[in-house]
Amino acid sequence: MAVPARTAIVDDHELIALAVRGLVDASEHLVFERHVASVADLVRPMPDADLVLLDLNLRDGSSPSENVEAVRSWGAEVLVLTSAENPYLVRDASRTAALGIVRKAAPSPVLLGAIEQAARGEMVATSEWASALDTDPLLKAAPLTSREREVLSAYASGLGAKEVGERLFVSENTVLDHLKRIRSVYQQLGRPAATKIDLYQRSVEDGLIPAPIRD
Repeated sequence: MAVPARTAIVDDHELIALAVRGLVDASEHLVFERHVASVADLVRPMPDADLVLLDLNLRDGSSPSENVEAVRSWGAEVLVLTSAENPYLVRDASRTAALGIVRKAAPSPVLLGAIEQAARGEMVATSEWASALDTDPLLKAAPLTSREREVLSAYASGLGAKEVGERLFVSENTVLDHLKRIRSVYQQLGRPAATKIDLYQRSVEDGLIPAPIRD
């Protein structure tokens, strides 16, 4: 049986944190570790959480991108929770390596499902994220070749490099070479794609794979 994912909450609204903790406590796949009001309060020498539920709009002046980077550098994945009150902050969060952006007001089963999905390390596709991508003026499509687009769409859809090679009738090394070039292109555009999750996000942004379905 899988070990429950250690889950922490960063939110400076006590009632919201208590409500979200109730969902975490109700899941056999999650275990609650602690609630803090800021990322600065979260970070300790030894990470004690696998997943951090991060409030989009903290009152300490920090930005979503700063907070996501700090949490991931600390060693945990991030799921951003939002009231959708600030489109700018939602777009900022959409450019990070967070696993998703979820509305706090979502029905409890939907919110819990998103948390459990993120705890498994999976992307959480939501209408909030899709809307942020659609309205982001900073996104510039990458100039990829047709073969690179094929490789990226297959890889970002969940296939491994070997499986992509089998599908496209090329070697695994060829696929890895394509991925190296693709990552380089995105890096030059200021849209880093170091991880597979990053590549998934870039693929959605550039229309290579379906965007999250809107509600």
